[in-house]
Amino acid sequence: MRPVVSDCWNRIGVRGDRSCVELERHVHCRNCPVYSAAARSLLDAPLSTDDADFWTRHFARPSGAAQAKEHSVIVFRIGAEWFALPTAFCAEVTDTRPIHSLPHRRNGVVLGIANVRGELLVCLSLAEILGLNTDIQAERDKGGAAVRRLLVFRREAAAVVFPADEVHSIYRYGRPELAEVPATVGKAQATYTKAMLLWRDRTVGLLDEQLLFHTVDRSLA
Repeated sequence: MRPVVSDCWNRIGVRGDRSCVELERHVHCRNCPVYSAAARSLLDAPLSTDDADFWTRHFARPSGAAQAKEHSVIVFRIGAEWFALPTAFCAEVTDTRPIHSLPHRRNGVVLGIANVRGELLVCLSLAEILGLNTDIQAERDKGGAAVRRLLVFRREAAAVVFPADEVHSIYRYGRPELAEVPATVGKAQATYTKAMLLWRDRTVGLLDEQLLFHTVDRSLA
């Protein structure tokens, strides 16, 4: 008999109204011990005959190339816009912390340096690079449930930090899910966006990580 679990994630978690007080600490229900305990109870339960037949047929079907989810990205928000970058470059998502300004850096891209686990990392503004106006959204975020985070991206031996107004989750997708960047997207944003991705009824800009890091290198030179 299948055990009864309390599916709080569907009611007050990421699939519900997001009112759970633990979301601020765990970011996503997948990181919560309540979710893990419920998963263990389901996985440890005896498999019924009907379930065994269903999953036998499911895994016996050949997987089509068009259905393959061969890419994964981390989805985050800056201002009112949602973006994604490959998880291969994302080393960590961490809480916000003081950002200390650097002398002779007045271009707006370099915000300063932040101490992440004892390592001093340069903090840069994606909003400035992408030409986003975050003032209006900042007013909307006051008193909201969104939790600002720092995204640590690492390429080879170098690492940089980008502040994000909200970090949602890791998402896997296949190439058929990508769409062209519409002409209505701003010039700076379109320059760094290589495709659009439909995610949870939202349009997410898939950023060009190579071009983005090239701009980062120039800003730090």
